[in-house]
Amino acid sequence: MKYAITGGIGSGKSHICRLLQKHGIDIYDCDAAAKRIVATSEKVRRQLQECVGMEVFHTDGSLNKPMLAEFLLKSDENTAIVNHIVHPAVAEDFVQSGKQWMECAILFSSGFNRLVDRVVCVTAPLEVRLDRIVKRDGITREKAREWIDKQWPQQKVAELSDFVIVNDGTADLESQIGAIINE
Repeated sequence: MKYAITGGIGSGKSHICRLLQKHGIDIYDCDAAAKRIVATSEKVRRQLQECVGMEVFHTDGSLNKPMLAEFLLKSDENTAIVNHIVHPAVAEDFVQSGKQWMECAILFSSGFNRLVDRVVCVTAPLEVRLDRIVKRDGITREKAREWIDKQWPQQKVAELSDFVIVNDGTADLESQIGAIINE
């Protein structure tokens, strides 16, 4: 059985993954893999430069994150272009990893749900998510809300999932995780 942990930005997916790791579960991190692939795959780097512009990478070879973020936020078409470049490489990397669990924020919109048998959605109230994002990323609440609004609605993702973990800061996470592991 293959499982995915998903949920919107600021829901606490990474925290849940750290708790799962304490139970001996090795989790493939799609975001980290995407960053690694963008940093190391000449094919992906070339395609991003062709679509976004040569300046998408600094002269030292590192990703120009603000430029890429600006490009992504300009239109859904731009997001689709970048996703069409990065997602297939990440999907292939996950399959080759042999891991049974993945963490993926955009599981359904990326189509990565086809790679797993069960989906666990991590949810949190909007205000909690906004506070987490602002604190973690040092951005404004408006920018955090903009990122949240670019993703699928939390309720829709939860409805498509097999399990839901409520990560509101007060719910017992260990009992929720235990129920999933015992399934």
